[in-house]
Amino acid sequence: MIKNNKFPSIKKTIFSLIGVCVINAGVAQDTTIVAVEEAVIITPKIAISGSVDTYYRTNLSSTDSGAQNPGSSFADGTGFALGMANVIASYDRENTGAVADLVFGPRGTDAVGGDVLNVNQLYAYWNVSEVTTLTLGRFNTYLGYEVISPVGNFNYSTSFLFSNGPFSHVGLKADFTLSDDFSLMLAVMNVTDENFNGTASGTILGAYSVGAQLGYSGQFLNFYYDGKAKLGFEVDYTGGFDLNNTLFLGINAAYADNDGSGFTGAALYPQYATSDDLSIGLRAEYFSTFDGDINTNDLSIFATTLTASYKIENLIIKPELRLDSGSQEIFFDNDAAPTKNLSSFLVAAIYSF
Repeated sequence: MIKNNKFPSIKKTIFSLIGVCVINAGVAQDTTIVAVEEAVIITPKIAISGSVDTYYRTNLSSTDSGAQNPGSSFADGTGFALGMANVIASYDRENTGAVADLVFGPRGTDAVGGDVLNVNQLYAYWNVSEVTTLTLGRFNTYLGYEVISPVGNFNYSTSFLFSNGPFSHVGLKADFTLSDDFSLMLAVMNVTDENFNGTASGTILGAYSVGAQLGYSGQFLNFYYDGKAKLGFEVDYTGGFDLNNTLFLGINAAYADNDGSGFTGAALYPQYATSDDLSIGLRAEYFSTFDGDINTNDLSIFATTLTASYKIENLIIKPELRLDSGSQEIFFDNDAAPTKNLSSFLVAAIYSF
């Protein structure tokens, strides 16, 4: 019998071809999967973030009845109380984007006013170039050291400078990066905290404002002017310095005048990080008002706030002791007698996501 030795070679060739095809198919399939996975990682555009805060506050030098509080914005309840829920949705493309920032709860209601319920910020932006960005809509103020969201503040209660200045603006602003150190912002807006220009009850008819900010290495000089329509004129300095790896000093000073009436003040914010999770900070603020009448005793207040900030994952616990001392008897004590001083304590829980 003659054996055909070609068949084994043919079989080997066929099996080799099948193996190569299988390997190639596997590689191609793996490559496709990797490409899809990389595309998913590279192309996310919608981001959701926000926070929830709540607190307990009690007066130490006075009864909790009568709803007495220091007089600055937010955290003004006694007993167990709510702050706000904040949900921020942003959509970003290469050169354009939009932000919708919604708030729910007492802190949010006090911040946004009644005519645009729940809308803290709502704006679209265009990165015209690498050094120029245009923003149109409602955005939080550029003046001052503190902000509406408690996530952005070291102290939970707010300062008098923050409480008496603008909260938000509706208008058009242009941000310019002048160099690695210098920045400039110019804006034309409705008057501060007015969402509509003369189209809703209580707004300032036909009034506009202009604003500017000059920044240098984390120090900012801010200006606002509305021609005596509401706030008038305000100039504000906001900045801070890292004194060493664990000690930071924040600074805020402002002066506002509207036809002879206004306010002035300054605040220091030393903050010391004892560890990655625990920091201790102090706010020492002097604030005074004036009305242009020499026969009136202008009110001044010195307020000291000591706050500890302890982080547990995304949760921040803030116990806080606050002492307010006025030049006039604007508070009352445990016997309901007028007094110049008020001491209070709170503990707040803030969760960010």
